[in-house]
Amino acid sequence: MRDPYTVLGVSKGASEAEIKSAYRRLAKKLHPDANKHDPKAASRFAELNAAYEIVGDDKKRKSFDNGEIDAEGKPRFQGFEGFGAHPGGGAGFGPGSHFESFSFGPDGLQQRAGGGGMGGGFEDILRSMFGGAARGGARGFGTQFEPEDFGPSTGQDLHAEMTISLPDAAKGTTTRVHLPTGKDVEVKIPAGLTDGQSIRLKGQGWPLAGGKAGDALITVHVAPHPVFKPEGADLRLDLPITLYEATLGGKVRVPTLDGAVELAIPAGTNSGRTFRLKGKGFKAKSGSGDLLATVRIMLPPDKSDKEFEELMRRWRDGKPYNPRKDLE
Repeated sequence: MRDPYTVLGVSKGASEAEIKSAYRRLAKKLHPDANKHDPKAASRFAELNAAYEIVGDDKKRKSFDNGEIDAEGKPRFQGFEGFGAHPGGGAGFGPGSHFESFSFGPDGLQQRAGGGGMGGGFEDILRSMFGGAARGGARGFGTQFEPEDFGPSTGQDLHAEMTISLPDAAKGTTTRVHLPTGKDVEVKIPAGLTDGQSIRLKGQGWPLAGGKAGDALITVHVAPHPVFKPEGADLRLDLPITLYEATLGGKVRVPTLDGAVELAIPAGTNSGRTFRLKGKGFKAKSGSGDLLATVRIMLPPDKSDKEFEELMRRWRDGKPYNPRKDLE
């Protein structure tokens, strides 16, 4: 194993805080969950933890600096003064000696010790860094993390807009939309969709290397209609009628989203009167609205009709009336 100071990227004179900070930074960077496609990630992460296990512990750091243990924490051979001797007096296989090895497998990073415990090793730091994501084992431990501890596992959602016709919004349809990712996708518009509502397309958002793509959020706008004006679930329209239809009454055809229907206009209908056609409005999820048809009396297109003008003069002179008297 390499020199633990080199692995951590700190000098031999680094303070405890500097060492801990370096370890925190590298643990996030090198953890296998953040490098799922790097086959060497596990070994680098194990090396990092082994290095911190040496220089992050005061006693082991002093032993390493004094040449009593190597970079793996194993005692160095120092003569034949007998086993169990104290520092400077032999190999040092005493009760306080520690022999640790590390491996990374399906259960995470594993520590196996021949004696003693971690003594406040890297597990506590990892726990504090990642909100308790590390879980200990019975003897030694396996440190495991959720992928989100090292950044998002899903790409960002993207936002796009599309415009459909009022009949398509009412009846539902299937159409295609071009996304900012460059893809053309099919979008199913449910019946009864109103202006400004959004449709979520799972997995059609911005992709993420090594993770799932985000979603596409499509905001749907309903284009203005030349005849119908939406008003909640109801639809409004202006219904032009002739002067004689208003005077004498009659049946007129009224357009709806499902095709034209007949409406009986009573004799003497004034302009501005509104007729309600039940169930002929917008087909929303809560039920179909109504169609509100407001009468507009239209004069003949030929303004130079002498006979019509003479008829109007006779009415004016023989039967005058003031429709604005209530406004005076």
